[in-house]
Amino acid sequence: MDRHDERIPTETFATCLDNMPQPCVDLVVEYEDGIVLTRRQNEPAKGEWFWPGSRLCKGERLDDAAARIAREELGLTSVATEQLGVSEHFWDVSSVDGVDSRHTVPIVYRAVPDNGAEIALDDQHDSYRIVTEVPADANQYVTEYFEQFDITQ
Repeated sequence: MDRHDERIPTETFATCLDNMPQPCVDLVVEYEDGIVLTRRQNEPAKGEWFWPGSRLCKGERLDDAAARIAREELGLTSVATEQLGVSEHFWDVSSVDGVDSRHTVPIVYRAVPDNGAEIALDDQHDSYRIVTEVPADANQYVTEYFEQFDITQ
């Protein structure tokens, strides 16, 4: 099957979001000194500290999506990945006008960059930080991942 990563017309995407959950891949990026959180610039979780992540493209394997997201969102070209499990997120906002909520089903990966790999954020994020515990100002799903996937540093 060919991978379809082209932009979906907004009206079609809105219909999808209104009627079904969206499969995603989230990354728990581990460096020696902690875990990477990014501050999002789009909904859901706009302005909040959250996990890097994105939707899964049709025809894209999960492992390939994890590597793609590390590359596209963080500029990390070489990461070792391990699937941690599945979560579910229920949002009262959406990034699409006219869509009042969003239901995402993220497959969560641990990603470990090569030593010395530096982060270069895309335009979906305006900042990142490395943490060893859940910050008080992080999104609720950050706390959930730390607990559900036993993330410790």
